[in-house]
Amino acid sequence: MEFLNVLVAAIAAYACGAVWYMTLAKPWMAAAGIEVGEDGQPKNRADPVPYIVSILCLIIVAGMMRHVFALSAIDTVGKGLMSGLGIGLFLATPWIATNYTFADRPKSLILIDGGYATIGCTVMGIVLTLF
Repeated sequence: MEFLNVLVAAIAAYACGAVWYMTLAKPWMAAAGIEVGEDGQPKNRADPVPYIVSILCLIIVAGMMRHVFALSAIDTVGKGLMSGLGIGLFLATPWIATNYTFADRPKSLILIDGGYATIGCTVMGIVLTLF
């Protein structure tokens, strides 16, 4: 049952990421320096590797969050929401900001990717405490 919980949390975060990046596609592609074709779509759009790596990484994150939640007695939706928000906002996003700052990436990329890390972890935290 716990693996199913982790899988559902990862899929929920993946779905949020799809909406997030579809909404912010143009500013994200510009900030990330993604090459686009004549149709305005990323040239690597058909490459399945980023999508596969993304879902595998989300499963890993959800699995670790479930483990931390179990050890910390985070067992209500409210606690899951706050803990997921905290993980995204105070662990994942600062790490992204550190890497992007040293790489001299645009601040807008930090906000876009950090925003998704925060929202994705929050969604995971909620889902992990639903069942």
